Amino acid sequence: MTLTTIPFRLVDVFTDRALAGNQLCVCPDTPDLPEDLMQAVAKEIGFSETTFVTSIERDRYAMRIFTPGQELPFAGHPTLGTAFVLAAEGRIEPNATQVVAAGEVPVEIDVTAGFVWMQQLPPGFGAEVLAEDAAAAAGLDAGALATRALPTVVSTGVGHLMAQARDDDAVAAARPDVPRLAEVMAASNSGGLYLFAFDPEARTAHSRLFASGLGVDEDAATGSAAGPLGAYLVQQLGAEPGRFTVRQGIEMGRPSTLLVDVARTPDGGVSVRVGGGVVIVGSGQFELDL
Repeated sequence: MTLTTIPFRLVDVFTDRALAGNQLCVCPDTPDLPEDLMQAVAKEIGFSETTFVTSIERDRYAMRIFTPGQELPFAGHPTLGTAFVLAAEGRIEPNATQVVAAGEVPVEIDVTAGFVWMQQLPPGFGAEVLAEDAAAAAGLDAGALATRALPTVVSTGVGHLMAQARDDDAVAAARPDVPRLAEVMAASNSGGLYLFAFDPEARTAHSRLFASGLGVDEDAATGSAAGPLGAYLVQQLGAEPGRFTVRQGIEMGRPSTLLVDVARTPDGGVSVRVGGGVVIVGSGQFELDL
């Protein structure tokens, strides 16, 4: 047997304090790790995502993202957490480009402030879903959803179904019907159901992400859904562009805060960037006899 050593860092993302936000395992030195071993390590860790950095230059790095069940082309909190680890260790510049399967994602890292921004890919709008179907997937009555706009799949790399609840209580009450959720996700070609309540005056959203099909029953903070949510708020619900604050993870005991900046583009669309705090909470290494 050969001993395979894989160093890792543990970070909490979309928070300014340890033991909150969304957990992430970053493996910063894995240029030659086989894909099946990456998947096995992600399953062993058991976080919603684990990242593997496959190449690093000062202004550019490539990585792969795995849930316990599959690889993702893009994800939000893995982007922020990995960028922060590499910058904190002096391996990349404060402004760099992350390369993932979905494309190139510019990141801005402030190590002193413990904060990272990512510019997401242009939002794309996909399938619409009947409100009663989205509600059933969330384990709610149809009346628990707002009716101003149909639930719609929006993607900046991974498509998620945006579904507006009438209020915070409806968001908190959701108990996904997993088989129904799987049906709706498959029919709409989306990765997860992003249930949210929106306060237009405060420009804040209370959200939950259910993505059992990706191997994640519920996610504490989802940057790949918060960016699309910002686009949905502006394009579908008529909110003014600018900054939105998204609260997530409350029901999981992992409170998270995501900032979303939305700007209009000359072609009539919008651009989005998502930011949040990152805290490094631990490190170690796998020592595997393989």
